[in-house]
Amino acid sequence: VDYIYEPDEEAILDELLKRYMTVQVYRAFLESSASEHGARMTAMDSATRNAGEMIGALTLTYNQARQAYITKELIEIVNGAEALKG
Repeated sequence: VDYIYEPDEEAILDELLKRYMTVQVYRAFLESSASEHGARMTAMDSATRNAGEMIGALTLTYNQARQAYITKELIEIVNGAEALKG
């Protein structure tokens, strides 16, 4: 059985090849975009983690400085009270 193609086989093949290439280029574009978004997400996750660690370190430093200031103030108050007694 012979089939009659309308349009002919060559025209169909040309059109399918064009569409295939278009789909492949579009697929590559989507993969590139997904890869870029994944890299950005990873970078932002790392930055968030680093910021959290930095906040923890700075909070510790602040608390140590505050405690040192409070201790110094208490020592000065005690020394002043001792000076008034003696």
